[in-house]
Amino acid sequence: QVQLVESGGGLVQAGGSLRLSCASSRSIFSINFMDWYRQAPGKQREWVATITSSGVAGYTDSVKGRFTISRDSADSTLYLQMNSLRPEDTAVYYCTVDSGGRRYWGQGTQVTVSA
Repeated sequence: QVQLVESGGGLVQAGGSLRLSCASSRSIFSINFMDWYRQAPGKQREWVATITSSGVAGYTDSVKGRFTISRDSADSTLYLQMNSLRPEDTAVYYCTVDSGGRRYWGQGTQVTVSA
């Protein structure tokens, strides 16, 4: 079983930055894919970014060039650096991993970007 705890959300003005963290209760060394998703009010949850165990990253088009996903196996933490934030980035952000054939989700952290 894996427990994931997100942190780092908050209220920021448009153009600002936030860094989200996702701490895992177990080592992430053997976890291949780690992802960030987000869910805005009244909308479906959407994929934001993925990083593999070898460091290959992928992003949804709306965040390319602004967000950077990274992972640190030493402290079993996934990160999402978010720059040039826009009001449309407002959402609850979730980290998620697939371990042992089961998908685990964190509880989410709220990001609110004011115009």
